[in-house]
Amino acid sequence: MNNLQDFNMATSEDYSVITQEELEELKESISTQDLPSAVDTIKHFLDQQDRVELNIAVMGESGSGKSTFINAFRGLGDDDEDSAETGEVETTKEPKAYKHPKYKNMKLWDLPGIGTLNFKADEYLKHVQFERYDFFIIITSDRFRECHADLVKEIKRTKKNFYFIRSKIDVSIDAAKRRQGKNFDEKKTLDNIREDCVNGLREIGVEDPVVFLISGRDLNKYDFNSLHERMETELPEHKRHVLMLTVPNITTEIIERKKKSLEKNISSVGLLSAAVAALPVPGLSVAVDIALIVNKIQKYKTAFGLDDESLQKISERSGKSVEFLKSVMKSVVREEITTASIILLLKQSSLYVAEEAVERVLSFIPIIGSVLAAGLSFVAVSYMLKKILNEIAEDGRNVHLASM
Repeated sequence: MNNLQDFNMATSEDYSVITQEELEELKESISTQDLPSAVDTIKHFLDQQDRVELNIAVMGESGSGKSTFINAFRGLGDDDEDSAETGEVETTKEPKAYKHPKYKNMKLWDLPGIGTLNFKADEYLKHVQFERYDFFIIITSDRFRECHADLVKEIKRTKKNFYFIRSKIDVSIDAAKRRQGKNFDEKKTLDNIREDCVNGLREIGVEDPVVFLISGRDLNKYDFNSLHERMETELPEHKRHVLMLTVPNITTEIIERKKKSLEKNISSVGLLSAAVAALPVPGLSVAVDIALIVNKIQKYKTAFGLDDESLQKISERSGKSVEFLKSVMKSVVREEITTASIILLLKQSSLYVAEEAVERVLSFIPIIGSVLAAGLSFVAVSYMLKKILNEIAEDGRNVHLASM
């Protein structure tokens, strides 16, 4: 259908652009299916769009805070199920993958310390299969050493990004408080730690180093937000979306960036809705639109940590009851999401009522009806998803603030 090419242009900057070829194949597939099968086909197609892999390598010596960082990045505590084992003794001899608890396509890899294996930097990278990682994180709880500089030189040759993290900043701050007493100045202390790390890296041959100060136990403090923003901007668009989905909702800035990332995909979903609306199958367009919206609401709910499991974890860590956390939520995800509840929500929209009317027209005037249906369906679904996303993101922000 030629008029869909106009919609496709609107999605050219999205992380998961739906191509004209994909649309035609999808339309051909569902045009011969009954309603339940067509809806299942659409759901499967959407799920496939979100399965891009992201592999992050985390490197550091024993006692560097590497495992605690891996756990915190995945929203886990050191004692949670599937957490990376912490300790002062290096137990890692081979790369070990730790999957995100909700997004299995995102993995943080615990790599053995280069000193543990006694390899040269180039041999070390071959041993850990450097080609499978999207970028590298190099962690130390003290000063960076010459082996780290050698690693960086080799990583640069692979044209992959890397990030220096000085960990256990909370421990360093507490120690400085004890030493300095009334003269303690947190900003000055942080600046001194950063300057010491940067100078140390320069001394061992690293040009223009950037060091992020991180506490694995208080990830929302210090430089984590800056680190995450830097990672996001330096990843390809399709990988960037996975990073945004998986990051814990620990600052209002991250929640806002996550909302903007999810918003980029809405026009692609609208395009999918438009393609289905152009098919002369009674009831199909509305059924698919409901499935699309339910699918996206569930994903938004998970992304902003508003599912029951996430709320329970927030409750345990903050000491605030789940009931209290839910009391600050106002969007549709506060209650159970059902087809009936979404239909009720949609019927409050004049766009949805108009879409139903056009679907009836389509059965009498196929050519004119299909053009109207495609356009209206695109607008209706895009409008509803933007509205719902804004409300759910606001819930995520309110829950985050209420848990502090």
